[in-house]
Amino acid sequence: MSDIGDIVDPLALENQVCFALAVASRSVIGLYRPVLEPMGLTHPQYLVMLALWQHAPLSVKDLSRLLQLEPATLSPLLKRLEAAGLIERRRSSDDERSLAVMLTPKGRDLRKQAEKVPATIVERLGMDLAELQTLHHALTRVIAAAGDAHLAVPR
Repeated sequence: MSDIGDIVDPLALENQVCFALAVASRSVIGLYRPVLEPMGLTHPQYLVMLALWQHAPLSVKDLSRLLQLEPATLSPLLKRLEAAGLIERRRSSDDERSLAVMLTPKGRDLRKQAEKVPATIVERLGMDLAELQTLHHALTRVIAAAGDAHLAVPR
């Protein structure tokens, strides 16, 4: 493994992991926009729907944890999805403080249309699926390492 000191200019923009991740994120999310638009979804709303298609019903707290979003960020997304008739939010019968998020029939039906999204994005990226799976694995490791590093930072 090379040392950071081996890099000619460690502050050069093209050497920054954060820059590469930020540009890659904006670029890939940009590919999703025209694919999701006919479904009436933004990319963050699509992520919420993916979580619900896989795990519904979920409490807002569990959904927030799963998506790694603050409840304050998640709440407006849920309000818009509810206004679109894709989800319902109900107080839990077990715990009045807990809000359960569930799919409506319209939200469940949208899944069929969404099944085409991953293949469309892979095609638009023009990258080999194995390469994308390797990238996904590496990014998952980066997310875990950043989370571990965040926890280790004294406050």
